[in-house]
Amino acid sequence: MRQIKVGSGAFNNLVNRRDQGKLRLQKKVANIIEGVRAEGDKAVARYTKRFDGVEVPRKDLKVTEAEISGAYQDIKPEIVNTLKKIIRNINKFYKNQLPASWMISHESGIKLGEKFEPIERVGVYVPSGTVPLVSSVYMTVLPAKIAGVKEIALVSPPNKYKTIDPHILVVANLLNVSEIYKVGGAQAIAALAFGTKTIPKVDKIVGPGNEYVTEAKRQVFGYCDIDMLAGPSEVLIIANQHANVEFIKRDLMAQAEHHKGLSVLVTPSKKVFNALKSDPEIKGYIIKVSNLDEACDVANIIAPEHLQLAVKDPARLAKRIKHAGAIFLGEYTPVALGDYVAGPSHVLPTGGTARYSSGLNLRSFVKSSHVIEYSKKALSESASWVRDLTALEQLEKHWNSVQIRCE
Repeated sequence: MRQIKVGSGAFNNLVNRRDQGKLRLQKKVANIIEGVRAEGDKAVARYTKRFDGVEVPRKDLKVTEAEISGAYQDIKPEIVNTLKKIIRNINKFYKNQLPASWMISHESGIKLGEKFEPIERVGVYVPSGTVPLVSSVYMTVLPAKIAGVKEIALVSPPNKYKTIDPHILVVANLLNVSEIYKVGGAQAIAALAFGTKTIPKVDKIVGPGNEYVTEAKRQVFGYCDIDMLAGPSEVLIIANQHANVEFIKRDLMAQAEHHKGLSVLVTPSKKVFNALKSDPEIKGYIIKVSNLDEACDVANIIAPEHLQLAVKDPARLAKRIKHAGAIFLGEYTPVALGDYVAGPSHVLPTGGTARYSSGLNLRSFVKSSHVIEYSKKALSESASWVRDLTALEQLEKHWNSVQIRCE
């Protein structure tokens, strides 16, 4: 592991690690998006052939019911049972997040409230490059379903057999998602954001992806909403003398399985530091601090996607954490649990964005409208305030709209 000190240039580079994207990548993605906007399905097919090496004509872009049925024949039955159990876990978690509309009334005749409604149509991107990220299906679709989203369009790159990995299709089917398209990359994001003859436009796009997908999401934001600009996966582990060194080693190595994955160990313990600082199997950074309070300060500065607290009293230490995508308490709670089975979505803020954003959750799929109602009496009592402010801002007709109701 690479040893770095708090406040050093290397530490500052770690804090400011967010990848803003290279100009060449931005231009490439912009060209793909413009191509899809101008030519629709034709461009989608062209880019799919260029980047995925697969020719998928327009009529075959949408996955058929026969393909979904056939997918069950290509996977092990025990996998289906495992997936059903995981789905139950996630359902339990998200049902506690459902927001309720509310209204309050004042004696003067004023009613104020908030009305929550689900987003109508959501696009879900599921990566399937070297291996299919099956867990991304239920980690994105389930909170949307529980929130009440009526239409979910799932996109995923086609494989060499001109279809989508059977595990992805089965999970989507278990979650009652029937609108699935064989398209990936920036062209998939463009199709979802602007719509084509085959793929209707969505209101929001969620799900992880490579640098092309992330850059495409950045460029289409504003035409539709997005969940976040997720970068390479990352973990920061705070460990003291009570930590099991072998557990910590395996957790750091697990993070290295991700493409460009970032592993950081922060410890005040000489035992932990000396045991892992020169281990050739571990790729990442190790930071020696004076105590656990300083370790929390470092974690809050870095604002990691995943934060593991491998200490004797993790719940107490967690109270000092302000910025983290997900916090894992204790030595028997590895990040892998959050990645697959615990319940909360594994789509989390990276690159320090946990300082101001949250992981994908049920509220990501809900929007609110303020509700306001005044009686004539309440309007009259507030009229003078409106008159004074509209005069200050020189918006006379705004005042007139109130004045005529008070006459």
